Amino acid sequence: MIKDTLKNSEFYYGLGERFQKAFEYLKTTNLSEKENGKYEIDGENIYVSVQDYNTKPEEEGKFEAHKKYADIQFIVKGQEKLGYTDIKNCTNLTSYDEKNDIEFLKNSENKNHFAYAKEGDFLVFFPQDAHMPCISINENSYVKKAVVKIKL
Repeated sequence: MIKDTLKNSEFYYGLGERFQKAFEYLKTTNLSEKENGKYEIDGENIYVSVQDYNTKPEEEGKFEAHKKYADIQFIVKGQEKLGYTDIKNCTNLTSYDEKNDIEFLKNSENKNHFAYAKEGDFLVFFPQDAHMPCISINENSYVKKAVVKIKL
C-alpha cells in the first residue's frame, strides 16, 4: 500500500508505464466536473471509476481485494479513512468474482489499520493489500473519489 499526494505522483512512475499514464490522467483531468461512471484511459488496461457517496461507520465496512488490477484511490472532494491489511490476515466473506475482479473479506487478526485521506491524496492498493474504503472519520460526510484500475 502507498499513500501520498498527487503532487508527488512522479515519484511512482517507476512502477511502470501504466502507473505513469494513470497519474498523468489524474493530474490533467478536472475530476470534480466528471459525472459518476467508468471512463477508459487505455482500454481495459487502465480505466477510472468516478463515484460519490457518503462515508459510513467502520462497522458497516468490508475489506475487498483484487487479483488482476491495482487500485489508485484518489480523493477528489472530502475526506475518509481506509482500512488496510495484508490479505494473509483475512478470511473470505464471498468467493472471488472473476468478472468484476473482487472478493470481500473479513480481517481475522481483529485489529484494523487505517490511513486517512483528504482532497488531493491517493492510495495505491496492490493484490496483497486488502482494503476497506469509504469509512467515516468522525461522522458521515460527502466524498467524491476516482478509482483508477491498472491491469497488472
